[in-house]
Amino acid sequence: MKKRVLVGISGGVDSAVSAYLLKEAGYEVTGAFMRNWDSLANLDIEGNPTIGDQVCPQEVDYQDALAVAQHLGIELLRIDFIKEYWDNVFTYFIDEYKKGRTPNPDILCNKYIKFDYFLDYALKNNFDYIAMGHYAGVKHTDNSSYMIKAKDTNKDQTYFLSQLSQYQLSKSLFPLQNYTKPEIREIALKLDLPVAKKKDSTGICFIGERDFRKFLSNYIPAQPGDIVDYETKKVVGQHTGVMYYTIGQSKGLGIGGQKEFDNGRWYVLGKDLEKRILYVSNDSQHQYLRSDKALITDIVINNDDFKNINECHAKFRYRQPEYSVKLEWIDNTTAYVYNDQLPLGVTVGQACVFYKDEYCLGGGIISKVYLDGKELTYEQ
Repeated sequence: MKKRVLVGISGGVDSAVSAYLLKEAGYEVTGAFMRNWDSLANLDIEGNPTIGDQVCPQEVDYQDALAVAQHLGIELLRIDFIKEYWDNVFTYFIDEYKKGRTPNPDILCNKYIKFDYFLDYALKNNFDYIAMGHYAGVKHTDNSSYMIKAKDTNKDQTYFLSQLSQYQLSKSLFPLQNYTKPEIREIALKLDLPVAKKKDSTGICFIGERDFRKFLSNYIPAQPGDIVDYETKKVVGQHTGVMYYTIGQSKGLGIGGQKEFDNGRWYVLGKDLEKRILYVSNDSQHQYLRSDKALITDIVINNDDFKNINECHAKFRYRQPEYSVKLEWIDNTTAYVYNDQLPLGVTVGQACVFYKDEYCLGGGIISKVYLDGKELTYEQ
């Protein structure tokens, strides 16, 4: 008897080809389009409608997903998780920004929506597995499941899947593991899929592509203040709200051409929420962005084989390389992570993800950052 797989089809090329590959592999495939953001009535954090050009093209994506399902000859379900997304992902996302932290909504979306509510829906409807269009892999054995990096290292998405549990992994398939993005495009073109030439989405999970600062301002009112050079303590510009900026950010600061400083690139160094100060540096060596220790909380390790591991590699940002690290465990979900390579921009609120060889072991949230034994806050 064929195993049944519920495939989340987003309206993009990756999930479309995933559904095709699983069907070709002999699974009984059903598609599902998840609607997790109310694109017709955007609401602020208090439930009030917002205005402007913030409408998400979710209906277009649904029509594309429907066209893909019809092309592949599979059923497409439509499932709403709007409240679940708001309660478990978006509210946390906004609360973290209010605190001056930089959260990663895609990690939360995977943990709580795609591999929790969606998985629960699938199992209650007698599906054996779920799948989507992630570039990652899973190795199932008789007793365990292991997350594996994707062949396409440029597209590998294990960083965003790092909070998945062993149970969630055991019920998941990742058909794109051994394909590169160009290969997926080629398959889509050969199949004449309706989305074969559709561009990749780069927006916030389920919310879409938009002016991010303008979007945040719907939920977090502007709080103008000074942009201050950390070394000289001189005011070099003005900002509309420190919560709109990310540690390490070097674009969109609007403070170029300062005669008193060299022509090095400015970058965000720290935030003082109480004084509404955004600290920046013109240091070309990025010396103030480096760290050698971080406190990681809410750690999920996805396989008992990797519990209490003391040495591995870690990523502190999605596009950063892996760094060799040592872990000092405080409890089962908290550890200090030490490194001597001084990575740039280890940012509170972001994820620290652990790797060993081809395996993604899990990860947690960066809660504090240190250099030479001192916590880096930059508040004066």
